[in-house]
Amino acid sequence: LTDVKYNRDVWLGLLTGNGEVFCSGKDLLEQPLEDGSVMSYDELYLFLRQIYKPIVTALNGPCLAQGGGFALSSDIVIMSERASIGWPQVKRGISSQSGPSFLSHALPWTQAMGYLMRGKFISPADALRFGIVNEVVPHEKLLETAERWAREILENAPLAVHAIKEAARRGHDLPTEDRMYMSRDIANRVLLSEDAKEGILAFKEKRKPEWKGR
Repeated sequence: LTDVKYNRDVWLGLLTGNGEVFCSGKDLLEQPLEDGSVMSYDELYLFLRQIYKPIVTALNGPCLAQGGGFALSSDIVIMSERASIGWPQVKRGISSQSGPSFLSHALPWTQAMGYLMRGKFISPADALRFGIVNEVVPHEKLLETAERWAREILENAPLAVHAIKEAARRGHDLPTEDRMYMSRDIANRVLLSEDAKEGILAFKEKRKPEWKGR
């Protein structure tokens, strides 16, 4: 994630799991080190949400607890028919950070509490119905579909795409007037880029633009 955020040659990140499970959450029998060598969960979620490059996540299997935080902090989520999203902590006598922080804002309150308070998993059909995933596909089509979404995003100017995300993320909780002015400032910054000039020139010349990310 650090490389995605700071490497100017990286224009998009695609995240998936390895194996049958996307993320099973932390190991309840082995607590993580708190020596500062790795990010805490809250630092990790905030870091992910402050990456203003597109994050496409492909859920290849159960996406539980901390994994749900990854899914709800992504921009595009493609879900396998074998996957599910859930926060089972209450079944183990513990609470959750990402569930109350993110799911209760992504779903209507009663629906979010219905899942979180019972430790129930969100099925692919319900995840799509609630709008927390973009597409549900057969398992064998998962990466192919996620890569298609990524390619369609990468057809556009990277700085403009990044600006759209920055304005949306930073302005999400601001009053309307404040987020309008902030979005305009960000758009004005992008308007000075080489890519903006290239995009307008390509439109004039009726050809496909060649983006440089500058």
